[in-house]
Amino acid sequence: MQAKLTPRAMRYNIVLIGRRNTGKSSLLNALTNQSVSIVSDVAGTTTDVVTKPYELLPLGAVTFFDTAGLDDDSNLGLQRINATRKALYKADIVIFTIDEKGITDFDIQNILKIKQMNIPLIAVFTKEDIEKAKTQDKSFLQKNDIIYTHVSSIYNKGITELKNMLIKALSVDNNETHSLLDDIIRNKDIVILVTPIDNSAPKDRLILPQVQILRNILDENAVAVVTKVNELEKSIKTLKDTPKIVITDSQVVSEVNKIVPQHIDITTFSILFARFKGDLKVMVDGAKKIDTLDNNSKILIVEACSHHAQDDDIARIKIPALLKKYTKKNLDFEFCTGCDFPEMLEKYDLVIHCGACMLNRVEMNRRLNECVRRGVAITNYGVAISKTQGVFDRVIKPFGL
Repeated sequence: MQAKLTPRAMRYNIVLIGRRNTGKSSLLNALTNQSVSIVSDVAGTTTDVVTKPYELLPLGAVTFFDTAGLDDDSNLGLQRINATRKALYKADIVIFTIDEKGITDFDIQNILKIKQMNIPLIAVFTKEDIEKAKTQDKSFLQKNDIIYTHVSSIYNKGITELKNMLIKALSVDNNETHSLLDDIIRNKDIVILVTPIDNSAPKDRLILPQVQILRNILDENAVAVVTKVNELEKSIKTLKDTPKIVITDSQVVSEVNKIVPQHIDITTFSILFARFKGDLKVMVDGAKKIDTLDNNSKILIVEACSHHAQDDDIARIKIPALLKKYTKKNLDFEFCTGCDFPEMLEKYDLVIHCGACMLNRVEMNRRLNECVRRGVAITNYGVAISKTQGVFDRVIKPFGL
């Protein structure tokens, strides 16, 4: 039950990948001790990605992803393989399944591709009850520094050992702390949160980034003051002590900049999440591309969550308008939402990503790394908006950039 309650963006993602009929679904059922995926001798039984939340103790909440076979040559095979590729982007670790045929040339191509993406990998020989792993296959894995194990899902053999390998591999990152504010604020510091209530604000609640930052402030025993922009000046004046930092919604950062005295730091919710979920320096460098955009430059705007676009939608209306006004150029915009992230990144001059509150850190960094690897500039909403509003240097100053 706890795994279901843990937000998706805070879970470890374990993706099962391999050729058709290599035992992925049987292995998932054995790992979770439940009939999650349909199991059949017919190749290609799993057609869509199957997800299963699970509590992998003592590590915590994880999500398993059972994927279609990488060698799916059916009429819908390309779409299914593309769904598997999307699952790879969010993988903290991959379980690569190998059947009694051993490691084929096709397997080698895919294993090396996964390694190129810097995704931790465990190779699993899934049918030990039928055929032992071949010496040459084990030699290949050892040569490429890939850990491996043997299981029999039918007889539940080796499943506990595989779980322990997953826990050990995922725990490597467990000691690495990724901070929203705890390296910036201290006990009793005052933090002002500027949270506009406009048409895009959800009824009767705050949005996830605001909630998580508010919780982080409370965890640090600091003092949170929540206000709207029209009450900000009054809020500052009524405080006995000087606020440590003012954090604002990106859409009113220009107004907040005019109100907050220069000796008080300001930044945005989106920039904090850019740092929390990814590499802020990469996104700061990416924002500098805005100054070199030309007529017909192609810009991809990415939203990690899906929602109904409103008349004042930040991604589809406000950011394009700000960029056109700032650059005075006729720019070409494309949009993608949810789990989608294009394969052909090279056609874009700039990618502008949301704050990624719905993605885990691994998936966001993989998106960043793919852009960097292909020479495509990437930034995020808050950084880009601050650039167009002339407050770029001030909002990144708290992070020493």
